[in-house]
Amino acid sequence: MNPLLSAAFVICWSSGFIGAKLGTADAAAVTVLMWRFVPLTAVLALLAATLLRDSWRGVTRRGLLRQSAIGLLSQSGYLLTVYAAIRLGVSTGTTALVDATQPLVAGALAGPLLRQRVTGRQWCGLLLGLAGVAVVTAADAGATRGVATWAYLVPFLGMLSLVAATFLERRAPADTPPSVALTVHCATSAVVFTALASATGTAAPPADASFWTAVVWLVALSTLGGYGLYWLILRRSGVARVNALMFLMAPVTAVWGALLHGEPFGVRTGVGMAAALAAVAIVHRAGAVAVTPVPVRAGSGSGRAVTHDAPSTARRGAGSRPAPDAATAECFPG
Repeated sequence: MNPLLSAAFVICWSSGFIGAKLGTADAAAVTVLMWRFVPLTAVLALLAATLLRDSWRGVTRRGLLRQSAIGLLSQSGYLLTVYAAIRLGVSTGTTALVDATQPLVAGALAGPLLRQRVTGRQWCGLLLGLAGVAVVTAADAGATRGVATWAYLVPFLGMLSLVAATFLERRAPADTPPSVALTVHCATSAVVFTALASATGTAAPPADASFWTAVVWLVALSTLGGYGLYWLILRRSGVARVNALMFLMAPVTAVWGALLHGEPFGVRTGVGMAAALAAVAIVHRAGAVAVTPVPVRAGSGSGRAVTHDAPSTARRGAGSRPAPDAATAECFPG
């Protein structure tokens, strides 16, 4: 995995937690999300009708519906819960901690859903990362006062939504161009958040300059940067490796919060960050996800058995695509 690409992903994804706090300080969560996606969708639609017009040729209705479902889970569902949690008073560090439990959930489901086997060494790295993130955010979570207990379940639901989107995309045929997927995802979110904001009477944006600063921040860093790089690294390196990077979100968010908002950053934060960095190194050195060769029937009505035993290849049913390697990966920004 490219170190610069990984670093950019961690910074951009972490920026979403900070941007959510900045935006929801002046407006409701759905207001921020509506104005994050409506202008972006308008720009993407203009590009789709002009410069990127050829990329829409051959796109099927079924492909559009599948991408709408992925966008509904990975953008609408995930972001709404993250923003709502922060708006309810859950700290950015705690929200990042809950988000970072995604690797264990994805790793546990990789076998039955993708027919992939996560190695024992990778599991050790994932568990170490979870411990590091827990150390980083334990003090902050324990010191939070005045937040309802049920509020901590909100980001957990968002994490599950992103996991579901990840597996849905991995099982989908790779026949949708990246620009089309990004446009469909953002358009889906724009419709969802506009409907929610209109229904709750919060569609009108505040006049504060800080609100629009947060919107630009979220569009540039979180959507185009973090969200796009997530799918790119997922396709190039697989579920285990991209999720190992998720362990760095809470430490980076803690540092960012300390510098921007004066949040405490003590010895335990440094120890936890070191553990998270070690976890990423362990998972990366463990290699790609290994797969035990087992015959899989391929083709409609065919009795031909096909096996895949390449380290980064997942066995799929008919009509699916194998997990790509670095040489054949397609950029999936969104």
